[in-house]
Amino acid sequence: MTTTTRTTSAATTLYLAFELGWDKWLLAFATQPAEKPRLRRIPARDLPALLQEVAKAKQRFGLPADAPVCCCYEAGRDGFWLHRCLTHHGLANLVVDAASIEVNRRAKRAKTDPIDAGKLLGLLIRYHHGERKVWSVVRPPSVEDEDRRQLHRGLKDLQHQRTECSNRIKGLLASLGLDVAVDGTFRERLAALRDWQGQPVPAGMQQRLVQEYAVWEVLQRQIRDVENARERQLREGQAPWLEKVRRLMSLKAIGIHSAWVFVLEIFGWRQIQKAKELGSLAGLVPVPYTSGQSERDQGISKAGNRHVRAMVVEIAWLWLRLQPRSKLSRWYQARFGRGNKRARKVGIVALARKLLIALWRYVEHGELPEGAEEKDWRLRVSSTARRQARAAAPPA
Repeated sequence: MTTTTRTTSAATTLYLAFELGWDKWLLAFATQPAEKPRLRRIPARDLPALLQEVAKAKQRFGLPADAPVCCCYEAGRDGFWLHRCLTHHGLANLVVDAASIEVNRRAKRAKTDPIDAGKLLGLLIRYHHGERKVWSVVRPPSVEDEDRRQLHRGLKDLQHQRTECSNRIKGLLASLGLDVAVDGTFRERLAALRDWQGQPVPAGMQQRLVQEYAVWEVLQRQIRDVENARERQLREGQAPWLEKVRRLMSLKAIGIHSAWVFVLEIFGWRQIQKAKELGSLAGLVPVPYTSGQSERDQGISKAGNRHVRAMVVEIAWLWLRLQPRSKLSRWYQARFGRGNKRARKVGIVALARKLLIALWRYVEHGELPEGAEEKDWRLRVSSTARRQARAAAPPA
């Protein structure tokens, strides 16, 4: 016979898993493994109802009013405000990476909110009892660190919207067989455009183009304001994270935007302990597949910060061109420089991972990448201002 003894933590801890929706939240409670969950629905974002259900669950399971509560929810639309709220009320909470949760691999499987909440609850109990590989836990940033990221992420969204608007204008002109650059002088050149018959752009099309261009002007002005605000912080700010941005900008091939993204997404607030952790954080670690006689490489995981991953790959190409005498560039040329196009693309990802680690060591420990050249960061800011002024000014 086997006697099962419940541990003290399992007997005195209340476990709670959230299934978050826009209108309703589903709460799943339990105190030990293999126990049928207690399911309750509450209106979304109704914190008094949430605390009341926690108190009722403690009474239902015979726990004292001061019993610890361990809870979790999937990272997503609701962000980290709920984590901060739960922590403030004394609940130990985990924010879980939804893509890392183990699931049934059948082609068709039942999926409902109660099933998902029960699955999440079971994994929470296993994690709390020491099984660490059931999922990946997200580290929530502080309110200040999260707020600082809004500037460059908002700038990226504005740039995408401006590109979409510019492409719509060019597409409308292409339907008439015309092509013209979308810049500060578009209105003047629109009136002078003529099609293949020598006729001006029709009145209805001109009105629509002017409407689209008005949106483009608003986006252009907002982008310029954001870039000016960022440069002002860089010139006048005294925060420690700004010093890290300036230090990165002192390297050739690292501009204001890339340095800003690296610091505010990773280097400015995360306590990175080793290089493997940094590579995993950016989603640049390899994913091998070995099963029986089958062995292949599935590429990189892409499970990390997409902003940093996209930026470091772009900077890796610039690094080859602007830092040709560095050790990293010489390593790439020796190993991938003579390969075909696919080999060079694979190699640039490997270079990006090595470069990200080298930049981390440079920011945190002052280790200059071997053979890299430095430049005064102030010249970068002034040259950016001059370039913006030339772009805004009408042609002579």
